[in-house]
Amino acid sequence: MNSNYLSFVEKSLSGGVLSQAEALQILNAQGAELTGFMAGAHRIKENFFGDRIDLCSIINAKSGRCAENCSFCAQSSHHQTEAPVYPLKSVSEIVQGAHQAQQEGNHCYGIVTSGTRIEKGEEFSRILTAISQIKQQTAIDPSASLGILDEESATALSQAGCKTYHHNLETARSYFPQICTTHDYEDDVQTVRVAKAAGMEVCCGGIFGLGESLEQRVELGLTLRELDVDSIPLNFLNPIAGTPLQDAHLLTPMDCLRIICLYRYLLPDKRLTVCGGRETNLREFQSWIFLAGASGTMVGNYLTTSGRDRETDLQMIEDAEVTINACS
Repeated sequence: MNSNYLSFVEKSLSGGVLSQAEALQILNAQGAELTGFMAGAHRIKENFFGDRIDLCSIINAKSGRCAENCSFCAQSSHHQTEAPVYPLKSVSEIVQGAHQAQQEGNHCYGIVTSGTRIEKGEEFSRILTAISQIKQQTAIDPSASLGILDEESATALSQAGCKTYHHNLETARSYFPQICTTHDYEDDVQTVRVAKAAGMEVCCGGIFGLGESLEQRVELGLTLRELDVDSIPLNFLNPIAGTPLQDAHLLTPMDCLRIICLYRYLLPDKRLTVCGGRETNLREFQSWIFLAGASGTMVGNYLTTSGRDRETDLQMIEDAEVTINACS
């Protein structure tokens, strides 16, 4: 076994950053070398989080008819898919979802809407009211994912009690034009900065398996490190019929684990949450995400696809000998 992982661990824990060559070594690792790197990632994770993990869930509060043309997304109006289309849900529906999330032991509950942004007016006011009620009535940390954000809206969200703003960069800057052409990458980067400046934590990650290179997987990780985001959702493409990526090949389970592992070395003290696509891409290796350095996972359904049943996930977590953080 290559013992390089020990020097990688030391570099990560001391605040250093892996070189491009070192990062690619993890993404190309196989066999015992890969399990060695995973052991190091697990060690880094336990240094900051112990054996504890967080669970999060979302509500697809407004679905479909998005003007953006992201090539992976079932909700884009540019693609012909069977994704549901409906307007913004009521305050009571959104708040009820938070109560359910708390009862199930989730620490974070995200209100997600389709579209480039939520315009100021009745819809945005409805979301602010829902966040305020969630904050008052539950121990849940409210989160919102409403698209591109300006300073005024970010301040309003923060004042209403939104703890975390979620806004993915999706992929590396150098690959983004292959995935989306209806807005600029810098719009997303600026949204992250605006949300942080307003006092919210930022949950920001991407989707892997879009056709990006190994170097671009490293590039995204380094961008997230530079932006100092607070948590990173790692999604793996689940190809949707009717999108340009409908025929994309799934990542292998080992590729998913390599990505998780790398991101733990690159972002040692940040929350890494494995989200969409874990069922289809990781298959029987889903429990290995915690051994590879993940400190959380999303449970329940995703935006337009179904997740695994909760009891199966809870059994997986118990079998992996990790402990769920209480939402309170």
